[in-house]
Amino acid sequence: MVAGLTALVPSAQGAPSLSEVQRQVNQLQQEAAAAAEGAQAAKVQLDSLNRTLTGIRQQASVQGQTVAQLRKSLGAIAIEQYKSGGLGQGLELLFSSDPTLYLSAAGSLSAVTRRKGIQLRKFSVAQQRLNATTMTVNDKVALVRATQARLLAQSAQAQSKLKDVQKILAKLKVSDRIRLAKLTQAANDRAQKSSLAFAKTTGGISGRAGIAIRFALKQIGDRYVFGAAGMVYWDCSGLTMRAYQAAGVSLPHSAAAQANYGRRVSLNALKPGDIVFFGTPISHNGIYLGGGRMVDAPHTGARVRVESFGSYFGRERFVAARRF
Repeated sequence: MVAGLTALVPSAQGAPSLSEVQRQVNQLQQEAAAAAEGAQAAKVQLDSLNRTLTGIRQQASVQGQTVAQLRKSLGAIAIEQYKSGGLGQGLELLFSSDPTLYLSAAGSLSAVTRRKGIQLRKFSVAQQRLNATTMTVNDKVALVRATQARLLAQSAQAQSKLKDVQKILAKLKVSDRIRLAKLTQAANDRAQKSSLAFAKTTGGISGRAGIAIRFALKQIGDRYVFGAAGMVYWDCSGLTMRAYQAAGVSLPHSAAAQANYGRRVSLNALKPGDIVFFGTPISHNGIYLGGGRMVDAPHTGARVRVESFGSYFGRERFVAARRF
């Protein structure tokens, strides 16, 4: 990882060249995009955890009602027993702090009928289930809080990288900032021209893969924005998600989460339409087009385009591919 402003390499005159500044800015923007994908992964996990937590809490509520009803039923039995001659040893045990004391002695207690024993067993089982569910709720709450913290940390890291970019640019003379902006624009224009030319060679792909590819290629030239999923701005996993949504496949808005869907394929077995993933943890993805190229939404300052890759994409290693 590039370590902020101090990583600028000075030119022979002691000041960084514009090409060196451009390289540094691009690297920081890529790192910001990777952090933003980490935030997207945390957001998807947080949404899933919250849905699970809601379901468990609803389960706990139902179980609590069951326990209350059984307790009420046992109370009625106690009243009935008292009216007919006192509580007796069985019901004293029944209302003790540990109902399992009764269960161990129920077989030898003649004061409580079989029906009462069944009710107590139901109560004990229901109480144990409620206790277990309550523990699960507490565990999920802890996971939710940890995931919320990770989401905030990843988002803050992404923004910090972009602030570093602004600090670098602020150190340049106005004339150099203008020249750098023109260099960036020219690079984007070249990438768009070559991407559109390659897109014309990708026809004839059928099925879901073909639909996803055509959708993604139509977005060439659109700008990258953190967390965006169309139809004007995109991030990498937002583009792959919408492309496959057009093909009838539902995917989450996270590269890391998408890597758990579909059928895994190796780098040497890729076919057009496969989603390729990079980084550990996964921080980028794109849709494979063939010929060692993919269509992707790269990072802030760049547009949706066609890019080459191999076992690495930039500094990020190829780690997985999925077929749908």
